[in-house]
Amino acid sequence: MKLRSTIQLLAVFACIVIFASCTKTNDLGKLIPNDAAMVVHINGQSLSSKLSWEEIKQNPLFVKLYGDSSTPAYVKNILDNPENSGINITSDLVFFARPDSITSIVAFEGSIKDAEKFKLFNLEIIKGASVTEKDGYHFISWNKICVGWNKEKFVYVSNSPNFSNRYGGYNTGMQGDEGKSIDLLASCKAIFDLPAKKSMSSNEKFTELVKNAGDIHFWINSEALIKNSGALKALNMVKLDKFYEGSITTATANFENGKIAVNFKSYSSKLLKDLMKKYSGGNINEDMLKRIPSKDVAAVFAVNFKPEVINELLKTLGFDGLANVGLSELGFTMDDFIKANKGDILFALTDFRQKNDTTITEGNGAHQVEFFNLKADYLFSASIADKDAFNKLIAAAKKMMGPQSVYSDEPSPFQLSYNTNGNYFAIGNSKENVDKYLAGGNNSFDFTAKFKDIPFGGYVNLQYIMKVLEPQMTKDSNARTAFDASLKMWDNIYITGGKYESGGMTSKMEINLVDKTSNSLKQLNQYLAILGKLAKEQMDRRNEVDMIMEEPKIPSVEK
Repeated sequence: MKLRSTIQLLAVFACIVIFASCTKTNDLGKLIPNDAAMVVHINGQSLSSKLSWEEIKQNPLFVKLYGDSSTPAYVKNILDNPENSGINITSDLVFFARPDSITSIVAFEGSIKDAEKFKLFNLEIIKGASVTEKDGYHFISWNKICVGWNKEKFVYVSNSPNFSNRYGGYNTGMQGDEGKSIDLLASCKAIFDLPAKKSMSSNEKFTELVKNAGDIHFWINSEALIKNSGALKALNMVKLDKFYEGSITTATANFENGKIAVNFKSYSSKLLKDLMKKYSGGNINEDMLKRIPSKDVAAVFAVNFKPEVINELLKTLGFDGLANVGLSELGFTMDDFIKANKGDILFALTDFRQKNDTTITEGNGAHQVEFFNLKADYLFSASIADKDAFNKLIAAAKKMMGPQSVYSDEPSPFQLSYNTNGNYFAIGNSKENVDKYLAGGNNSFDFTAKFKDIPFGGYVNLQYIMKVLEPQMTKDSNARTAFDASLKMWDNIYITGGKYESGGMTSKMEINLVDKTSNSLKQLNQYLAILGKLAKEQMDRRNEVDMIMEEPKIPSVEK
């Protein structure tokens, strides 16, 4: 009997755990409106475990701010210990922005550790301000900021009239928007009174985001940004509204040992979702990677896609007829383009080289000037599905660019070399590299393994690039110190992904550091400490020069 009860209890417990893990709601979003365009969540507990405040206090930039005589006493009190503000810095902290067509709300919110300290902190900032209280909530409103709090939560709210235009990427040209504002006190109260169905707590995608273990979470609602910008009417005219509906990008950043890792997931409209499901790419062509004719690779980008998706997008926009009319003038159609391409593309930047060149300036004061000349080899390649159709594209390019084009046999300072071998087309600024690439190869690179079984991959070799630029980045002792610190810090960057999974397109970025054993947040703090010290020394020297220049001159007295 006891065994049966124990089993039943375990079963109930298991159901509770499963239900809790699968729930589509979250507590973090209770004070975030569901139409917020941008949200940044900072996991205070996770970040504090990786970098303590005592370590931050050793940073020269921090020391300078703390030692500055102009720094107010209440700021120094917070610098001593941020929790002197009454805020619980080891809890969740959130920034969000909610735009509309006229103005925008920008807010910062988190948890209260000591309500009385929080009240005194804010009253210290705004001398003479009064606190209003209602139903256990306190509010202080001044200028363009309002702060509200209870025993558990606080919210700072500010008005940002130009947020939509700035981040929506479009300027309406309307006058007077900056002068418009809203009732911040009412907005602050409204955040505390948000019903669940109008908050991010019931947003399934946001719930999925914040349940991912991470130091920082990002949420960007492109649809909300575009809808509240002046670009909306222009986009609707060309049917682009079908593309941005439901467009959301999420990201989770983690400071791990030896790297900063960011996982992205992009959600699209039903139209784009259907297209991605139907025409999602396969895997990067590994043979194209092996053909890269140099070991000194600065950057590589490779992608696999289905060319048919281009035609579908044009049809959706209603541009397919217009596109074919324009292409027919060049001697091919969109069907030829799709037939010609297999869907593999590669770009490689290799063989950086630098030397100091000289030039003679023109004019009466002509003289010789020395300058830094950096060169590199670059190569673009595409896989060929149909040779005859691809030849039409090459012929069209020659026709479009003219007799002195980069594709011409005529001499040109910008001449590029191109060729095909039936399977691949390659073009670059080095004929030797183009020929080597088409001849084939079996080169092995560090990034090859990272690019397996994914539709898109990008790689940047920071170490190689910095070493090439060393002569230009070490002109004096300070520059040398900064360069050495950077060389010891940054290794490379990988961007991989492109798969459609669980309702969205996933990708990942890794910023890899040279030291693989220490936490990247600690390393970043130490790196910034070095740069901060150099910046302080440079500023001090500049202030000394300014003081000398400003010293009053005693006029001479004529006898």
